[in-house]
Amino acid sequence: MSSRSTWASQIGFILSSVGAAVGLGAIWKFPYLAGSNGGSAFFFPYMILTFTVGLVLLIAEIAVGRGAGISTVPGFRRLGGMKYVPWAYVAVATGFGIMCFYSAVGGWTIAYFIDALLGNAAVADKSALSAHFGSLVSNPVHAIGFQMLFLLFTALVVNREISSGIERMNKVLLPTFFLLMIVIIVRGVTLPGAEKGIEYLFSWHPEAFTWQSLLAAMGFMFFSLCVGCGVIFTYGSYLSKEAHVMKNSIWVLALSLLSSIMGGLMIMPAVFAFGLDPAGGPDLTFITMPIVFSKLPFGNFFAALFYLCLVFAALTSAVSILEMCVAHCVDELHANRVKSTVVLTVLMMMIGSLCALSFGPLADVKIFGRTFFDNFDFLTSNLGMPIGGLVICALAGVTSWKMVQGDLKLSGALSAAFRFILTVLCPVVILTVLVTGLL
Repeated sequence: MSSRSTWASQIGFILSSVGAAVGLGAIWKFPYLAGSNGGSAFFFPYMILTFTVGLVLLIAEIAVGRGAGISTVPGFRRLGGMKYVPWAYVAVATGFGIMCFYSAVGGWTIAYFIDALLGNAAVADKSALSAHFGSLVSNPVHAIGFQMLFLLFTALVVNREISSGIERMNKVLLPTFFLLMIVIIVRGVTLPGAEKGIEYLFSWHPEAFTWQSLLAAMGFMFFSLCVGCGVIFTYGSYLSKEAHVMKNSIWVLALSLLSSIMGGLMIMPAVFAFGLDPAGGPDLTFITMPIVFSKLPFGNFFAALFYLCLVFAALTSAVSILEMCVAHCVDELHANRVKSTVVLTVLMMMIGSLCALSFGPLADVKIFGRTFFDNFDFLTSNLGMPIGGLVICALAGVTSWKMVQGDLKLSGALSAAFRFILTVLCPVVILTVLVTGLL
């Protein structure tokens, strides 16, 4: 264990964990969920849940990861015994499954970035945009080709040791990512009528609050922090014993929340400024935003910045998931890192191609009424991650509580409150997400 890789710096761990959490959620998922669920009626519950349930679960997963000092399967075995091993494999399978469909979306971001560089990303005709998106995702050569390119970029980073690969990449990409977001936000909020979008996100309207907006906030809270799929556990296992878990966790959470807010500010003010529908759903990024760019001076320039942000966001999250899978092979199977990366990437290309083809040749092939893409998304997001979250609650809050309590130096009322949230409130929220996600 002494030769195992560790983070070269605490800022490297923080930025890499933020990169894992940010992903496409900040730019793609947060704006359309906020737009479809009443803006502030979604944002405020999400923020409250993030600073309570989300923070405790994040701290707990990092703490048990560092306490184990090794990746999910051997780590769960070390802390909880053999009864936890099957659940550790669920976490690994969840990560692998996420990469199979997530890499297809990552490929789309590369395609749109190339379109923007060629001057084709600022289009006002919605029917033309829909046709273009349909052509991209249904063309097997384009869909698989861009997916493979995205996986190749991901593998090139993970192929290296943690400090020289993922940490170095995130030290460059994350600051650049935030800088690009700021440039686009400044342009968007200065548009005439943009204040309506800002008000929609941050001005509380009680009448807009619904049970559906609360459920959406619960689900996105777990998605946005990347808890429950073994990634944060694995990243925690690379953390030195001198690092302050709670302080680092707060930084990770704060920057992850900030990135979601900035994602909303990138899109909503411009959408309202041009009188477009904020409830555009998942198409908001790929269909609505090109219309916005078509109405802006230097629209293709801002489109290129926007889709470069998407590529960076997708890549920083993807490397964390692939790293979790590679770490499993290295720690549990004692395999070589380079060979593990190559084999896993090839497997993800092969199985992930079923997801990439789900909008074209395999669109009519359905299992339980869902395409391959939808099934991978459903099984990982609605089952794998919530189950993983429940297991972390049990592992940190019950089985390894003494270790966690000592590591975090918790005592008195703070210790009782932390454990109550971890063992009562977190499971209630997770089970609510799990049950509603299955209905």
